[in-house]
Amino acid sequence: MALEQAFILMMAVSVVIGYLLGSINFGVVVSKGLYHEDVRTKGSGNAGTTNILRTYGKKAAALTLAGDMAKGAVAVWLCHWGVAALTGADVNGVYAGYLAAIGAVCGHLWPIWFGFKGGKGIAVAAGAILASEPVVLLALLIVFFAIALTTRIVSLASVTVAVLYPILTLFWSWYTQRSLLFTGVCTVLMAVLVVWMHRANIQRLLNGTEYRFGEKKKDE
Repeated sequence: MALEQAFILMMAVSVVIGYLLGSINFGVVVSKGLYHEDVRTKGSGNAGTTNILRTYGKKAAALTLAGDMAKGAVAVWLCHWGVAALTGADVNGVYAGYLAAIGAVCGHLWPIWFGFKGGKGIAVAAGAILASEPVVLLALLIVFFAIALTTRIVSLASVTVAVLYPILTLFWSWYTQRSLLFTGVCTVLMAVLVVWMHRANIQRLLNGTEYRFGEKKKDE
């Protein structure tokens, strides 16, 4: 029983570590550090890479993207290898990594360090997927850029890859003989979080009024 309790505790700690790392919102850090402004008061009000790019340009967007991806990857790697080392079983590390990824996405969406108002989760999720399933990330990036470049609608590309993520992960989990139930539940939860945060974008897509990258846009 003590071992089961220790395992549950490690899983819970993995979520917390992921959440705290995810709460380091680099969109806010970059905008305040370089421009002495809060990007959440600009453009769409979102603290993600797209709004940073529209508001401050490529340099700020690159820094934001790198930082937000890094925190997702670090959360997964740290919890994966930490739990695997403590328990002597890599599979336990896999479980911890997925839970840390969920925590990191939640931290990005609702960051404790920045008043619980963050981004939409795509970059941090990409970092987490890089750490856990780089092959799946490669497939998702191909789809993302194909849609984004042809339509110039970043939200459409984001929602599409979010929906595809659990589907591709199930195939990859079957191929690598990981738990289909556990990975399925975790990836569906991450996908639902990201899609939910894009609900306003989805409504504009349905209305035909969604922003296309390169167009002039009034502050929302």
